[in-house]
Amino acid sequence: MRVVIAEDSTLLREGLTLLLAEASFEVVAAVEDAVALVESVDRHRPDVAIVDIRMPPTHTDEGLRAAVALRRKYPSTGVLVLSQYVRVSYAAELLDAGADGVGYLLKDRVSDLAEFAAAIRRVGEGGSAFDPAVVSQLLGRRRGDSDDRLTDRERSVLALMAEGRTNQAIAQRLFIAERTVEKHCTGIFAKLDLSASPHDHRRVLAVLRYLNG
Repeated sequence: MRVVIAEDSTLLREGLTLLLAEASFEVVAAVEDAVALVESVDRHRPDVAIVDIRMPPTHTDEGLRAAVALRRKYPSTGVLVLSQYVRVSYAAELLDAGADGVGYLLKDRVSDLAEFAAAIRRVGEGGSAFDPAVVSQLLGRRRGDSDDRLTDRERSVLALMAEGRTNQAIAQRLFIAERTVEKHCTGIFAKLDLSASPHDHRRVLAVLRYLNG
C-alpha cells in the first residue's frame, strides 16, 4: 500500500516513515506542509495520505483544509488525519463527503504500530478509522436529542462500528455474545430506516445517518 505523509515535525515525520516501512507500507513521499502534500498526492496518487491537522504557516487547520480538498479531488485516495486533540467540528467536516476512506486518530494512537497499521489499511481499502475519543464526542452531541431512537447499548455498538470493528470485536469489547451484537445491529438498522442493499455499506450509513440526522 502506497502512502504519503504530511507532518511538519521532522522527528515525527521521519519516525512515521520508519514505522510504516517496518509495517510493509511504501512511503512515496514525506512532506512538511499542506502545499507539498497536495503536490505529492497529485504526483504519486497514493492509496492513503496521512495528514497532520496543524501545519505551516499558521499551524491551525492547514492540514484539515488540504485533507478535505483531497477527498473531493481524489475520492479513491484514503485520508487519515492525525491530531493531538479532538475537535468534533473537524471530524464532522471530514465526514461531510461520506465515511468511505477516511480516518481521524489522535497521535497517541501511533504508539501502537499494529493498531495504527490496521487503521491505515482500513482507510486505504475504503473503510473508516476513528479514534474512540473522537467517536465518543461525536455520539455525545446527540445524547440530548429528544427524538433519539437508540438505546445506550445500541449507541455503544454504533460507536464501535464507527471505529471499524467487526461484530466479534464489538462483542469482546462489550463482554456480550456475538449473537447479541447482531441483534443490536439489526435494531440499529431498523430504527435508522436502513434496509439491506448490495450497493450500500449499512454500518457506515448507520454512523453517518445517526451523526447527521
